[in-house]
Amino acid sequence: MSTPAELRTALADRLTEDGTLTEREWDSAVRAVPRELFVGTYFAPVAGSVPTVYRPVRPGEPGWLVGIYDDQTLVTQLDGRIGPEDTAGETVTGIPSSSSTLPSVVLRMWQQLGAEAGHRVLEIGTGTGYSTALGAHRLGDANLTSIEYDPAVGAAAATAIKTAGFSPRLIIGDGLRGDPGGGQYDRIIATCSVRYIPLSWLHQVKPGGRILVTLSGWSYANALVLLDVTGPGEATGRFLTGQTGFMIARPHDRPPRPTLDLLPGKERPTRIDPAKLDSWTGGWVAQLAEPGAIRMGVGAQQILWDLATGSQARTAPNPTGGWAVTQRGPVALWDQVEQAVETWQAAGEPHQDRFGITVSAAGQRVWLGTEDGPGWNLPV
Repeated sequence: MSTPAELRTALADRLTEDGTLTEREWDSAVRAVPRELFVGTYFAPVAGSVPTVYRPVRPGEPGWLVGIYDDQTLVTQLDGRIGPEDTAGETVTGIPSSSSTLPSVVLRMWQQLGAEAGHRVLEIGTGTGYSTALGAHRLGDANLTSIEYDPAVGAAAATAIKTAGFSPRLIIGDGLRGDPGGGQYDRIIATCSVRYIPLSWLHQVKPGGRILVTLSGWSYANALVLLDVTGPGEATGRFLTGQTGFMIARPHDRPPRPTLDLLPGKERPTRIDPAKLDSWTGGWVAQLAEPGAIRMGVGAQQILWDLATGSQARTAPNPTGGWAVTQRGPVALWDQVEQAVETWQAAGEPHQDRFGITVSAAGQRVWLGTEDGPGWNLPV
């Protein structure tokens, strides 16, 4: 059986071989930080289960340690309250609310942030503390502050971080408000997603500093963006390649929804294939167009539902060919989504790295191609 040190070495070697680890300092962090301290128990999804069923995996069980050093996300909490230790060994369903993100994503983001020795960094979302420990190893304890929203999650992370030999500044609070003590940072990195860029962050990063965060929404489509802060409350940025997704920050998450009743409405042919919304960027473009709606369904049968107004849109194959959409309510959801997807298609259906964002006192606008190109306002 391999030892933790051997598994850390093997993980670092794999991440170097696949091009994830490109900086010596972060390679050293992977080899030094024991991930098992941060994920003593975790949930493993049961293959093929719908909705997803999770089983708890505990220390000493077959595959426990190997699973920790696989390049995978390890779910550590469901529904904001259920941990693996709460299940008495039984399987359970729920929505993941805390996790240890797969190491390759964490390390890629740290490197994309461009954090270097001497930089002061604010991390939003301590989670299990593994990412925090990697950052403390690279930057030094005195240069890293990490904020966690969930007190129980934060307490467990603090214990693990201390056991691993690090002592960055740790805060329990709403990371969307930034550092409650104020201060000026060189970088902010978020391990949760947000619907828009919190203004407090823009005032706590020095001009010339950077913010790396995943933008998401109530349809849970994600896009990773790197912003350059140009002045107090102002920034511009570009979205990055790849597919990075995080759980949405709890204050930005969608409200509880009642049971959906599909009601009659006005029907017309749709000009786009509804399945375009199943692609990574297509679904994100649809979310930009209607940020107050949630999306359900798949393929030709999509459902959009605006929680504030009760507006609905649903698509289905048209017996005579193509697809039809039925809409009802004060907001014509599909009209907006259709127009946005057509704009994206006219540009050749580019990945998110062709998009950018401008943030100022006037608002937050995501644009395609160039700053004066077509765009959509975020729900600030």
